[in-house]
Amino acid sequence: MNITVCFEKLDPAPWVQGLQAALPQAQVSAWQPGAPPAEHAVVWAPPQAFIDAQPGLKTLFNIGAGVDALLRLRLPPGLQLVRLDDAGMSVQMAEYVCHAVIRHFREFDVYDADAPTGRWSFRKPRERADFAVGVMGLGVLGERVARALQTFEFPVNGYSRTPKAVPGVRSFSGAQQLPEFLAASRVLVNLMPLTPETENILNRSTLSQLQPGGYLINVARGKHLVEEDLIALIDSGHLAGATLDVFRTEPLPPEHPFWHHPRITVTPHTSARTLRDESIAQIAGKILALQRGEPIRGVVDHQRGY
Repeated sequence: MNITVCFEKLDPAPWVQGLQAALPQAQVSAWQPGAPPAEHAVVWAPPQAFIDAQPGLKTLFNIGAGVDALLRLRLPPGLQLVRLDDAGMSVQMAEYVCHAVIRHFREFDVYDADAPTGRWSFRKPRERADFAVGVMGLGVLGERVARALQTFEFPVNGYSRTPKAVPGVRSFSGAQQLPEFLAASRVLVNLMPLTPETENILNRSTLSQLQPGGYLINVARGKHLVEEDLIALIDSGHLAGATLDVFRTEPLPPEHPFWHHPRITVTPHTSARTLRDESIAQIAGKILALQRGEPIRGVVDHQRGY
């Protein structure tokens, strides 16, 4: 059994070593042009040349949760595309989103702004009932975020393409219920997969349907957001601000207006990082399951995009 590792801008050596230790019966190597064919590949942003040079691939394991970049490649029919189920990312995402929600709700950004001038001031407590959080996308990460937010007693709404029940979450599904979901939410957390249908979904029309004083947290993909629409809605006062971790261009250029807007918090795509040891263990387990002819989780539907 041959396994190849192909990464862009990431050292494959620790992954090769980890996979070889987890699967001693396999031959694991870092891909180079002209490398022998492999049955399974572990990838992050591989070039089309890699796909073209591996016609015998059976399974492509992506080391991130999103697979939109892979689906833009020309993939051979029958190639099984597998994403990570969790591998430590969901708890990180829950930490990030809860921090962003609480920072906005408690107005800690105001205290940060007061600190350089030595201003001692209090903010009037706000009611949690007035800050319903809408989680857009109820996959593994979205469901964990929704459950974590309930710990802090925020009302939580959930939106997904098809109906999904999460205990304690008011659920909405399908295009017809999207306006109702948005109108019921003051804080919007985007965790949708990026597909042709969801690209630019965070635009003037949808964001305007949030409750007045709404707040956006985008931790999915930069292409979900129409950037100029967000800035216009914040400047108009309809939205109170945003926390953004993903962008159309990464790294975000220094001259980009997001860096300088007083009501936008920028982080460098760090909301949930892939944890190598947990990921290797999960991928190795799935390869062994496939060898035994067993079904595995995380198989991507090429048509739906997730």
